[in-house]
Amino acid sequence: MNQITGQSIHIDPGTSIPAALNYWEVYLYDKKRSKYTIKSFLGDLRLMQKFLPPDTTIGQITTPDLNRFIDWLEKGRGRNIPCSPKSLTRRITSLKSFFGWLSTNSRIASNPAEAIVQQTVISPLPNVLSTEELLKALETARKMMVDEKPDSRPFVLLKLLLDTGIKKSECLNIRLNHIVLGDNEKYLFVRYPDQKDRNKERKINLSEEFVSAYPRYIEEYQLSDMLFPWSQRRLEYILEDIGKAAQIEKHISFSMCRWNSALIDLKSGVERDLIRQKLGISKIQWREIDMKLKELIQKHI
Repeated sequence: MNQITGQSIHIDPGTSIPAALNYWEVYLYDKKRSKYTIKSFLGDLRLMQKFLPPDTTIGQITTPDLNRFIDWLEKGRGRNIPCSPKSLTRRITSLKSFFGWLSTNSRIASNPAEAIVQQTVISPLPNVLSTEELLKALETARKMMVDEKPDSRPFVLLKLLLDTGIKKSECLNIRLNHIVLGDNEKYLFVRYPDQKDRNKERKINLSEEFVSAYPRYIEEYQLSDMLFPWSQRRLEYILEDIGKAAQIEKHISFSMCRWNSALIDLKSGVERDLIRQKLGISKIQWREIDMKLKELIQKHI
């Protein structure tokens, strides 16, 4: 029997908020939610707990209580520090998740968070390289391979990110055996060590230019296991160095390369759902990203 939803666990309208949160935390871990999500959820609910009277039970919380809490967040929590739209959206999600769980399991008579309107926040357009800047960055990285002190890392890193659109964390986890260079197919196998993330694994084709530079890079650094055996910060510096050497004012980053990769595919006529799958994101996440890509294309970036 599930230790949280089973009838042996005593949660009712008279249960205190801290006690209910303890049970909810165990439930979230049982459902294999990430530790970062759990930490955020609990932090949001404990903020609500501080806002309400100390002896409030879960059955006493009403929709007006939650609306007053949200209003308090928006007005700066008495410290003139208004909650950002993105944080407010997450905190409303936390409220809906917690009270939805209580209501679904009949621990409270009704769900006070059900009537709260979820606020959708669309972040600003990302900063990306123009076509001219992109060509300049690639040409600069190519020259770095044959400079007086040759270094193939900048080109291999930049080209891989533009070819694949992978995230920073995915890049840092690449092992040499994730790069497949067969006669008929050449691809990166994006893999995840954690079982719960296996649905994000995917194969992404690699360009001939990356494939040509790859052996030189492996030999130059005598690599045997990790593709990039350096720290996250070191790789960020490499991207920054490309931008500086190319005299590009924009700050080249992993995120920028991910967006540029999607734009390259979109301009090349790649089907939108294939771009979504290549990026490894859900259909829900794709809605906002697709809107932004359309705007970026319209701006002739």
